[in-house]
Amino acid sequence: MATTVNNAFRIFMRDKVNLNANKTKNARKSRDNLINHIHDLGSDEDFFNLYNDIDIAFGSFARKTKIRPLDDIDIMIGISGDGSTYYEFGNEIKIHVNNDESPQKNYCHNDTNELNSTKVINKFIKELKTLSNYKKAEMHKSGAAATLQLKSYEWNFDIVPCFLTTKKSDGRNYYLIPDGKGNWQKTDPRKDRDKVTALNKKHNGLMLETIRLVKYWNRRPTMPLIPSYVLESLLLQYFDDVDGVSNYIDLRFRDALEYIKDNIWYSINDPKEIQGDLNRLTFEEKSKISNKADDDYRKAKEAIFAEVNEKNHKKSIKKWTEIFGTEFPEYNED
Repeated sequence: MATTVNNAFRIFMRDKVNLNANKTKNARKSRDNLINHIHDLGSDEDFFNLYNDIDIAFGSFARKTKIRPLDDIDIMIGISGDGSTYYEFGNEIKIHVNNDESPQKNYCHNDTNELNSTKVINKFIKELKTLSNYKKAEMHKSGAAATLQLKSYEWNFDIVPCFLTTKKSDGRNYYLIPDGKGNWQKTDPRKDRDKVTALNKKHNGLMLETIRLVKYWNRRPTMPLIPSYVLESLLLQYFDDVDGVSNYIDLRFRDALEYIKDNIWYSINDPKEIQGDLNRLTFEEKSKISNKADDDYRKAKEAIFAEVNEKNHKKSIKKWTEIFGTEFPEYNED
């Protein structure tokens, strides 16, 4: 129950959108403990030679854009190159194992020296099953990670084996991760992390909670779902384009909706500068999303007018409930 719009949003963000602070603290601790357990596997002669310095947390949990529920935590675990080299064939990358003494030699495609990313993941799965508090370990549905569930936690860990390339002539290097088809692909979560950090700083720490609120709106079954990373990338474009934003989250949300309705039609650039245009939504999907964003943008304007001009918080909160659903706090006159 809330007496003002600001109070309603505070309660809503705390109880329905943002991750619980204590749960987040425990999740980070459990992630770090798991990484240490995986590092211990590196002492096994039958396991890969690990490169711990390039381990990196990635995904929405790491970027602090994750909303409830906390269901997965993403980790990239570095493997030493051991003298292996990689070759690019369009979007397909193959890693050639040159060192016959490297454990990688045992996980190549049949009758080749090309490292099989599926076999690498399966080796991780096999070893993860030896953990004392293990509940389930299996291939992720994408085929690009090992998914681990421990007995102690409600969230899963998606564990992605990776390599780090040497720097190219332009000074960039890349992480190579499984592509779900037995080969490898480029990524660079450092670019995502740095972009989010810089833009959140530019907007005085007000960007992250705005992204989380829009993600909650996106998840409601009222339109086609914008893939989470695609939506986040679209919002990063928005926050990059504007010089400043309101201190009030309802106004920031309204303005983000206006941007979505107008820009869901166009290219959404990969912040990592690897994949190009991420917007693979169909015309019909874009149309429905734009129309829904426009409809809720108009409702948000009505809600803000009721609050600011009419001083009618009850009317305003009712209008916000039309946008966010019944989990948005009810108005309380007391």
